[in-house]
Amino acid sequence: MSKGQDTREPAFSGAGKYVLDEELAKIVNISMDLEMPLLLKGEPGTGKTMLAHAIAESLRMPLIVLNVKSSMKLVEALYQYDTLTRLNDSRFGDSSRDVSQIEDYIRMGKIGQAFVADARTVLLIDEIDKADTDFQDDMLDVLDQMEFDIIEIDKTVRAKHRPVIIITSNAKKDLSDPFLGRCNFHHIAFPDPKMMREIISVHFPALNTELMENALKMFYKLREIEAVEKRPATRELINWVRALEKDPDFRPSQLARGDVPFLGILFKKSQDYATAGNIVSRKRMF
Repeated sequence: MSKGQDTREPAFSGAGKYVLDEELAKIVNISMDLEMPLLLKGEPGTGKTMLAHAIAESLRMPLIVLNVKSSMKLVEALYQYDTLTRLNDSRFGDSSRDVSQIEDYIRMGKIGQAFVADARTVLLIDEIDKADTDFQDDMLDVLDQMEFDIIEIDKTVRAKHRPVIIITSNAKKDLSDPFLGRCNFHHIAFPDPKMMREIISVHFPALNTELMENALKMFYKLREIEAVEKRPATRELINWVRALEKDPDFRPSQLARGDVPFLGILFKKSQDYATAGNIVSRKRMF
């Protein structure tokens, strides 16, 4: 290696059909350079989860996803000791495994898989706000130290490569101050019409201009309905446009008149669907 050669990871600037702004790209790259977890907040549908997929695609790294659940214990994310299989092997004796070797019955959890991987990975810890405070803080201790102990075999697992760590939160409950202090943070706002136009153009490069403009205008009007629990997000918009484009009987001018087909693609909850349908049918939005 020549003197002064840059050994940093390649920079992330987006991938495939993921559209991002310059500030988000910078905080991703800074977090990788500083080897700090990046905490992403924002309402559902703003692309928090898909960012990790885009990073993995762009930098050609394997992606490992830990979907956090409210009842999850940290040890489950690190490793599992398969006592049931060991018991069955002991009872029936028809396995090639040696039941005296407990290590044969240790299975890596998602964080453990990222630690033992032969190549650097992207580790997505999705919806951390579902976990309790102890889980959050203890998890960051492990990610700081890049190691954890398997108590059943008195073994320490150390990370072969520090993963790129993306943590998402839907902001349903506050995270602890120590947790926040150990992460870089970025709030992903819901795309404004200009950004959404770019996103739709990436997914539908040949989309009829009238359909594009009328669909976007109607989409943002529908998102303004206050009585719905789950407002339609980017994924719903993309699927809705796809349906409109495929319907041979649909005309873009329908949307300008307040005729909104396929509301069920935009509103997935029954009450939200009924509320939106009632408002649309009474033309109260126009």
